[in-house]
Amino acid sequence: MDTVQKKKIAVGIISLIGFVTTIKLAMIYYDANFNPYALSSFCSINEFIDCDGIARTTESQFLGIPLAYWGMFYYLFVLLLLFGKKLTEINLFKFMEVFKNPLSYIAILGIFSFLVSMTLLGLSLFEIKKLCVLCAFTYVLNLIIGLISISWKEGGIVKDFKNCINDFLDAIKNKAYLAALIVVVLLAGRGLAYTATTNKFAPQVKQKKEFGEFVYAKTNKYAVSGNILGDEDANVIVYAFTDYNCPFCSGFDIMLHKLAKELSGFKVVHVNLPLDIECNKHLKHPFHEGSCRMAKYAIAAEKQGKFWDIDSKFFELKPTSEDAILEIAKDLGLDVDKLKQDANGKEVAKELEEHIDNAYAQGINGTPAFVINQKMEMGIKPYSEMKKILEDAGAKPRRRL
Repeated sequence: MDTVQKKKIAVGIISLIGFVTTIKLAMIYYDANFNPYALSSFCSINEFIDCDGIARTTESQFLGIPLAYWGMFYYLFVLLLLFGKKLTEINLFKFMEVFKNPLSYIAILGIFSFLVSMTLLGLSLFEIKKLCVLCAFTYVLNLIIGLISISWKEGGIVKDFKNCINDFLDAIKNKAYLAALIVVVLLAGRGLAYTATTNKFAPQVKQKKEFGEFVYAKTNKYAVSGNILGDEDANVIVYAFTDYNCPFCSGFDIMLHKLAKELSGFKVVHVNLPLDIECNKHLKHPFHEGSCRMAKYAIAAEKQGKFWDIDSKFFELKPTSEDAILEIAKDLGLDVDKLKQDANGKEVAKELEEHIDNAYAQGINGTPAFVINQKMEMGIKPYSEMKKILEDAGAKPRRRL
């Protein structure tokens, strides 16, 4: 058995292992993004080693296609190249004859895949701050495939690159192959355009686009001043239950402000639901510490006619101390002394207790949540869905001047 045959056998075995691994990764991706009843995978061990967590990020796809699927295609193509000479005997695979130096192609693909893998590893460690051990395993396989396939004694990677270029130039001299290549590129481009725009295989990307304007906003550009959000005499009332330290409540709050700009016939009534053991007697363990303090000051600000002013600033700045809250109040033009007295008084404490008890009486024990026409919904909805809910309830588009 010569060296080339040994290389092909080694690369074939490694590629098969890689293919099986990417099938498992594809299953993990599906469970993480499409199966709400799926249990955690075996490689989701803690907050850092978390394959499921990475699968739910937007970085786990490219052009709307999961990276696991790209990996499956890569390993299948490597296996196809290894058996290319035998496959040319079948009409369907006649095109494989253009790959005269299969190991050169595999070497270039292996090294390229490894470089891409290192980019993904960097994103994983420094951006997502999680590690997928199965992904890391395929990164090593990619490097090994590239290193084994390189023509070390015949010019190395430079020689392999030249072989690929020469094979390609020879292939496109054949008009039939050139036409086939153009058709394949066009079909592939159309398919990728479809997956990238619809995100049918990447719901996490679609969700980010739906919520991006709100969840990732640093400020509320739709913020209103005063105690009224919407129309004062509205028939449709949205009771919004939020916590100032809730990560999604800020986005929900901004969404409601935008809806109030676009729709008439509804208004938002805010209900404080701090998930903070300091004032929430329904909790047994510390959670959103500091939320009670902000809720009290928000109620106190309402007495001075500036509830939504301070509400938007609390979500934006997340003050962690009373001094920071008073600084915000000063900037908003509130009577700071009166605000502090009210926020720490019995009347505000009682009102906050009523807010919390009212929420739990309706079965609401998390944020964000909202009630419209006695129908309760938990969590933040996509903007288009939230708008439809309000329109179905009776809200109307505002007339544009």
